[in-house]
Amino acid sequence: MKNALPLTEEIIEMDKAHHLRPYQNFDTLEEGALPIERAEGVYVWDTDGKKYVDAIGGMWCTNIGTGRKEMADAIAQQVLTCNFANPFTDMTNVPATRLTKKLAELAPGDLNHVHLTCGGSTANDSAFRLVQFYHACKGNERKKHIISRTDAYHGSTYVTMSLGGKKGDRIDEMNYMGPEENIHHLSSPNYYRYGNGLSEADFADRLFDEFIQKIDELGGPDTIAAFLAEPIMGAGGVVLPPGNYLKRIADYCRPNDILYWSDEVVTGFGRCGEWFVSEALFDIQPDILISAKGLSSAYIPLGACIFSDRIWDVISEPGHGRFFAHGYTYSSHTVAAAAALKNIEIMEREEILDHVRKVGPYFHERLGELRALDMVGDVRGTHLMACVEFVKDKTTGETFPGEMDIGKLVSNEADRLGLIVRPIVNLNVMSPSLICTEQDIDFIVDTLRRAIEVTSDKLRSQGIW
Repeated sequence: MKNALPLTEEIIEMDKAHHLRPYQNFDTLEEGALPIERAEGVYVWDTDGKKYVDAIGGMWCTNIGTGRKEMADAIAQQVLTCNFANPFTDMTNVPATRLTKKLAELAPGDLNHVHLTCGGSTANDSAFRLVQFYHACKGNERKKHIISRTDAYHGSTYVTMSLGGKKGDRIDEMNYMGPEENIHHLSSPNYYRYGNGLSEADFADRLFDEFIQKIDELGGPDTIAAFLAEPIMGAGGVVLPPGNYLKRIADYCRPNDILYWSDEVVTGFGRCGEWFVSEALFDIQPDILISAKGLSSAYIPLGACIFSDRIWDVISEPGHGRFFAHGYTYSSHTVAAAAALKNIEIMEREEILDHVRKVGPYFHERLGELRALDMVGDVRGTHLMACVEFVKDKTTGETFPGEMDIGKLVSNEADRLGLIVRPIVNLNVMSPSLICTEQDIDFIVDTLRRAIEVTSDKLRSQGIW
């Protein structure tokens, strides 16, 4: 009988043989993945027992921290009470109904209606259908075009990947919807990368003017169905909107019956010290608001498409024989809804939004110290979402070659030092759990500094930089 492999080796080999992971890079398959076995609070442990601070909060999502017994108890109780109820047509269930009411209370303005899904991608996919349905019901036959932005990320379904605008997500081996299918992309709002010497106000003017020009190019506002944007771009590099250009777009959309569709999968549920940031931070009242990730703090997959009275009043008007021919087996899942309700209860009871408002500025104060490093071109973000951008030349902003994957080189060093950050080509992105302390923040920043310094030294010693 063969000796059993050590757990780490066993899991790595099993993963290589059978597991197609999201965004799997096949050229690095032989290196193997980092096998995580346990998580608690802001920490995770690999199968060798090594402890890490998870500075990406799972994937922007472990907002209240991991391993909470109170969450496990609520989930277990719902499983025993009713683990599933058919959500289609003429049936509902208790936790999902209570959750939709709670979300309507938390969402800004007249966002009083909720379609529950399985995650952010499916919530945005549902919103795409809702936009079509609304305009068709209203008789807006020409309103077909949807405007999104370069560097945006809105999910991984066929539709939502097409709505997204990240270059790294557009691979030659897959197909995407584009202008022929009424999906269009404006320029990235990344002021650091594309401001080109303009003031921030002038850059915002240029972006707004581009929006108007695109509408004119497509035949005027009577042809535009919706404008889609993250209030703060997440996976696109933690990009805050310059000036008030998003507010100006929202103000243009309302009188022209263009639906303003706000993707708050990342920014919602406390990441920036608010339940939602569209109205609270940017004075924007969306027609559609998307939530996921922090909605359940990743204890159970869940997404929500929250939409306005004015949409509801049109689509629900009686006497037309209409029905919303869209949904998922696991829409309005009882256990997911129960998890979200408990998650919200914990956030309210522990005043987690207030905590984020307190530690968020400290996080960015400490991160700002990294600007002194030769390889750091920009540090940006707000509250508990942040990005460090690496450059080859700080004066010109020239980046390292993409194939070098400088962000991964730094994150590899961080791994060795017990810190997990998210590499995205020339970026390291961070979104720690909302319960992180100033001591956790000190560890994150001090360790990342060390990882950057070690990477810099290696590149210099190898004559690469």
